[in-house]
Amino acid sequence: MPSFVKAIGPLSSTLHGLVISSVLLSAAVGSLCAGSLSDTLGRTRAIAIGALVFAVGAAIEAGSVNLVMFVFGRAIVGIGEGLFFSTPVVYICEISPPQKRGLLAYTMQILVTLGLCLGYFISYGTVRIPSSLSWRLPLALQSVTAILMAAASSFYLPQSPRWLTYKGRRDEALAVWDQLGVLTAEREKDDELEQKEPTTASRELAGRNQPWKQQVASAFKIFRKDGRKQMALGVFMMGMQQLSGIDGVLYYAPLLFQQAGLSSTKASFLASGVSAIVIFAVTIPAFLFADQWNRRSSTSYGGLGVFACMTIIGSLYASDSVHANEGGGRWVVIVAIYIFLVFYCMTWAGGMKIYASEIQPVATRAGATSLAQSANCITNFLVALTTPIFLASSSFGVYFLFGGASILTVIVCTIFMPETRGRSLEAIDESFRQPNVIHFTMPTTFRKVMSRVASRYQGPESRVSSTSRDVEMDTLAVPS
Repeated sequence: MPSFVKAIGPLSSTLHGLVISSVLLSAAVGSLCAGSLSDTLGRTRAIAIGALVFAVGAAIEAGSVNLVMFVFGRAIVGIGEGLFFSTPVVYICEISPPQKRGLLAYTMQILVTLGLCLGYFISYGTVRIPSSLSWRLPLALQSVTAILMAAASSFYLPQSPRWLTYKGRRDEALAVWDQLGVLTAEREKDDELEQKEPTTASRELAGRNQPWKQQVASAFKIFRKDGRKQMALGVFMMGMQQLSGIDGVLYYAPLLFQQAGLSSTKASFLASGVSAIVIFAVTIPAFLFADQWNRRSSTSYGGLGVFACMTIIGSLYASDSVHANEGGGRWVVIVAIYIFLVFYCMTWAGGMKIYASEIQPVATRAGATSLAQSANCITNFLVALTTPIFLASSSFGVYFLFGGASILTVIVCTIFMPETRGRSLEAIDESFRQPNVIHFTMPTTFRKVMSRVASRYQGPESRVSSTSRDVEMDTLAVPS
């Protein structure tokens, strides 16, 4: 926007990347504190505090008179985002019955994509305002929205009953279960968890009386043996989620479309808005089928789709098949970007966030999910910082980087990712407690295809036994 350049000053590609990514580095710091804050004050209060910090930062951005003030505001926004962004998924997972956990947790992703869509078109509408209000107004609206979120979290949302139980506040937890209408069977599983770990709950209750060294040590409980596997898998998945290139596409969509041949600034900005509409539209079926699609299969197939799209785009640029004013290469690139968005938003966008939270034990869920969100922010920062630099020096290298990261994620998740759809949080936790076992899994459809191929070279008896094993075995445990 010309009015932004006039008020803040022109930005080089490196400075552009720093300004965009400054919010992510501070978000990584905020995410590291979010788990402790959520465990101490509760999920809803942590969300409210983070939203208020975000509102202050957005207000500073909106009132900025120079680049230093603007970057400072973005840093405050990042801290607030880090404090509250991972906690809603934890909260929703803890209050949801297993059969509806994916559907309810995906509500957050629906709202994120709706906000993204509205943000693009609000900015497209305000860009024509001749004054600095063209860029200050969208930022001011962010501040107001964050204040409303803080108020709703403080006065409307009940505390997580699992958090209340873990803190020893059983009467309050039962009242919240009644308010949520959760079945007695789910409460019994929660009671069993409290009986298994009474000493941990007691330590949490006595937290205020502990020496400060013990309180600091409790922050590292996510590295305990009973939660290390889940924590490592969640951190890996959330970090690699950003290395798919999604935010490189979202942050620099106008630049990518200009590179592909859309020379008009308005046409490029409108294309970015169309991308937002596509993201929101494809998130709706992902939301509706969140509890019908296996988490494992969704992750594997989505990653293969992301890999294919990035490889196609990189190959076209590497072979010099994309020209601004002629040829079909530029349109293949634009279509491939949209297909990439479809694959990502229907699989990795919400599914990985839900999975990284639901596999964690209750004692470390907030802390491990916050660490995973911090890893997400750090990789997001690196992507946002380096994407314009990569594009300035090479038109294809960054796409091969994203594609390689995606196929690596598919391989790791295929081997180590047990299925969680429809299972209680306590049952998921128990599956990770089995000693010296890794979960080798493969998508059901792929397993059936391989079984049919193998059966062609087996006798009738072997064919029957092979089919029986396919029906019975969903996860193969291999000694680690």
